[in-house]
Amino acid sequence: MQTLVKKNKAVFIGLFFCNLIIAFLTPYILPERYFNDTVIIVFDKHHEIGWFGSYPFAIMFYKLTGLRQLPFFVIALIQFPIVTYILYKIGVPSNFHKLNVKNGLVYVAFLLTAIYMSMPTKEFITFLMFCTIPFIFQSNKKPRFKIIFSLILIACFSFFRPYYILLPIFAIGMYILSYIKFENKTFSTIFYGLLIAIFLSLSHGVVRGEYISKLTRENYVINNINKNNINTAIVSPIAQDTWYGEAFGIVYGFMAVNVPIVEAIKHILSPQVLAFVIWQLLIFYILFVRFSRCLKNRKQYQLELWILLILFAYFIVQGIFEPDLGTSIRHKIGLFPLIYFALYYEHFRKDIRQSI
Repeated sequence: MQTLVKKNKAVFIGLFFCNLIIAFLTPYILPERYFNDTVIIVFDKHHEIGWFGSYPFAIMFYKLTGLRQLPFFVIALIQFPIVTYILYKIGVPSNFHKLNVKNGLVYVAFLLTAIYMSMPTKEFITFLMFCTIPFIFQSNKKPRFKIIFSLILIACFSFFRPYYILLPIFAIGMYILSYIKFENKTFSTIFYGLLIAIFLSLSHGVVRGEYISKLTRENYVINNINKNNINTAIVSPIAQDTWYGEAFGIVYGFMAVNVPIVEAIKHILSPQVLAFVIWQLLIFYILFVRFSRCLKNRKQYQLELWILLILFAYFIVQGIFEPDLGTSIRHKIGLFPLIYFALYYEHFRKDIRQSI
């Protein structure tokens, strides 16, 4: 008896095997600077191992699982199939085999995932955490339960990266403000999300004496730009030691990691950076259009709206903390299950409607 494989799943499986080869070869190809985090996780020279914080928990995770004892190519053969299987269980869109911009962006994301999953990495742990959200949204629970439980769960992820606690705050804030009648609701919702971020940072400055983005991104870039060879460092043209400098820096950071036109101009002669920029611009544009659609039909797209609110809350958080474009792309791969779900939500709506 012949087993027929649908075209969409055939392409998905084909992408998996092609990128599995890339994941296998990546440890032998990438320059050493791509393994800076991996060296910390594997060798733990500063004895950071623990349960709280991204590095301590990642070190503990790879020690307890025994993965850090394995060659990188073996880790690639374990981690990449796991994350691909998770995406497969989320769902394979019926038109996944058709060549269009959206599918092309996801094909590239598969390639990036293969590269970043070819070594011990914090993004593997992030992927495992955030893949729970699409499965919760596809469950048979009531919509309100799905939303509340997901936001609480994301807040709990702050044991790994403390700034995850900001995602529910920004998402809820933007959701409430989206009810206000604006001429352009999508732009306005994101803008007021940025204002919430600025307010929190300035409040931190008043209480603790230093603004959040200044304390994290700017100080990190200044201290590490030379020794870590950061090619696409995000440095605000205005010093962030004043309230207006911090406010501008957050907006500048948001634009730099999500609409990196300035970065494209700076690195016009760097094909790798330009490829990242194009991928990021197109991903952001498609998600922005879908966010606009969900805001206009919030009752019809209730759950999809919350996925996009969480994503745009994360994009705003990246504007505060991300030190460079390359790191921001890598961190987005950790949230790829959410991006994947948001890009194809119309293909998953049948299952969602059945659960409402």
